[in-house]
Amino acid sequence: MSDSAVDLEAEQYEKHREAGAILAQVRQEAADRVEVGVSHLEVAEYAEDRIRELGGQPAFPVNISIDEEAAHRTPTIDDESTFGEEMINLDIGVHVDGWLADTAITVDLSGNPELAEASEQALEAALDLVEPGVNTGDIGAEIEDVIDGYGYNPVVNLTGHGLGHWEQHTSPNIPNRAVSQGTTLEVGDVVAIEPFATDGGGKVTEGSSEEIYSLEREASVRNRQARDALAQITEEFRTLPFATRWLETDRPEMALRRLKRRNVVHGYPVLKEDEGYLVSQKEHTVIVTEDGCEVTTADW
Repeated sequence: MSDSAVDLEAEQYEKHREAGAILAQVRQEAADRVEVGVSHLEVAEYAEDRIRELGGQPAFPVNISIDEEAAHRTPTIDDESTFGEEMINLDIGVHVDGWLADTAITVDLSGNPELAEASEQALEAALDLVEPGVNTGDIGAEIEDVIDGYGYNPVVNLTGHGLGHWEQHTSPNIPNRAVSQGTTLEVGDVVAIEPFATDGGGKVTEGSSEEIYSLEREASVRNRQARDALAQITEEFRTLPFATRWLETDRPEMALRRLKRRNVVHGYPVLKEDEGYLVSQKEHTVIVTEDGCEVTTADW
């Protein structure tokens, strides 16, 4: 490897670390703001603004998932929702020049602390296994075993994932259950491990609402609002997910409908367990090292 390639690689990992350090601080500050009666939009915007203040950029809109929701829910531009006595998952991402970190935490206001503990302890057990040569199927088996030991089910159709440059989800997938054909981790891999635990059946489905989108392809568009939105998306967000409320054009909902109709952007429907069940989540980003892993989003 040339000296320039080595320098580039070193810079890449430093930016992953910088993103992780920002994220560890913002995760705790955002979680501390979650209380009954507090606005969802207030917490999301606080976290996103705080990321920018600390020198990063949001890698995706803050996800605030309530009770049976597992992923892809973020407040609307005029959202008046407030927290109740619920199970709340905060999923937050940061990038520095396109190099990412991803983390999540459950704030339990529902009175089900063991469900929150199940995903947290599953993550701790998974981190203990991470090293070069370990198979991701073995990590999934450990996650499943810990969650099963609490009497709950892992969410089997959600996985952890690799983090690329301007890419939120890359290989390898990190399953939340035992699988026979996983991927072998290598030194230098950057992965987000995110166990989900539920008292439901363990499989989420798509809901009808979408507030998060990402660029599918570039295209010429005639409508002014759609054209303005696309210019902001390609320049500011590139291929990373964004929220409707981030768009600076007037009538952003109409602009997105036009872009989606032309397959320029695609949406992320809210993912849910069955109504009446709860989902908890805990996530860290790690760099695989020669003797284990470095947790970039750790707060210890």
